[in-house]
Amino acid sequence: MEQSEMTKKGFTNPSVEVAREVFKQKSRVMSDKRHTVKEAVKKWIHDGDYLAVGGFGTNRIPTALLHEILRQKVQNLGFSGHTAKHDFQLLCAGNMTGRGQTLARVDIAYVMGMEARGLSSHPRRVLESGMLEITEWTNYALAVRYQAAAMGVPFLPIRSMLGTDTGRFSNLREIDCPFTGQKLAAVPALFPDVVLIHVQEADIYGNCSWTGTSVADLELSRAAKKLIITCEKLVPHEEFRANPNKAQIPFFCVDAVCEVPYGSYPGNMPGKYFTDERYIGEWMTAEHNLDTFKSFLDKYIFGVEDFSEFLHLCGGISRLQELRDEEIFIPPYPTR
Repeated sequence: MEQSEMTKKGFTNPSVEVAREVFKQKSRVMSDKRHTVKEAVKKWIHDGDYLAVGGFGTNRIPTALLHEILRQKVQNLGFSGHTAKHDFQLLCAGNMTGRGQTLARVDIAYVMGMEARGLSSHPRRVLESGMLEITEWTNYALAVRYQAAAMGVPFLPIRSMLGTDTGRFSNLREIDCPFTGQKLAAVPALFPDVVLIHVQEADIYGNCSWTGTSVADLELSRAAKKLIITCEKLVPHEEFRANPNKAQIPFFCVDAVCEVPYGSYPGNMPGKYFTDERYIGEWMTAEHNLDTFKSFLDKYIFGVEDFSEFLHLCGGISRLQELRDEEIFIPPYPTR
């Protein structure tokens, strides 16, 4: 397998100066940034953009925004596959005959694997078709690339990936440490055009907070040229004024805020609702057959007006309450 010139060069520009020119244009005014999901996707996400998604696995994923990207037929996106499970499934769902090509290039670390659920067959179909440009990384290496961008440096050195096939099919560079002479891997800063992050709470200006693991969301929010936040609940700004440490992402990083209760479904939201394994199971069964999968997508994504209609199709408030109960239930401590 040979790398193309694009994959050798990388899918994004690591230049800090280029990124700063973009950041200079971002308003620092504390303005009302409320959007509907439709408005946010239409205004801030365009064909050819490079996309990164917050959360981790099925934890705190911005499902509502990803559904809308498919409905609006955004094309030829780049993507950072940083333990991307249902989010990668969704974007690959836009790559099929008659539907165009949602994804065009992917920095892959962990995709397609749904852990105990097995491998997801449609993403595998897409990857094996050769329709995607691919560069390989590890989860750690991608996180360091976000960190470099957040720090405002064009690369950071790491020790992993050297001497591996993953390293050979990335666009890292081998360097000698100027202090010790040790061989290191230099990984380029990753400045996504658009980052999507789902959180528990935000105010209308974009200050936001979450509970549970943060993984790389802090770094992503600082690396993003454009940042769209979806939240379970909009809260009064005074809650952040009274406790400034509550704002894990400050308003000046954020371009749009969308209030979307259950916006991570069928993923989980720590302390609020658990993953809907029933729906994920239906998805993975349907995608084995392309015609069945197209019908499944028409029912749940392309055939609905918005995310609330999708939730209703999936069982509505009664099903969501079951998932809330499953998330907050603490089993009794085992005794002999």
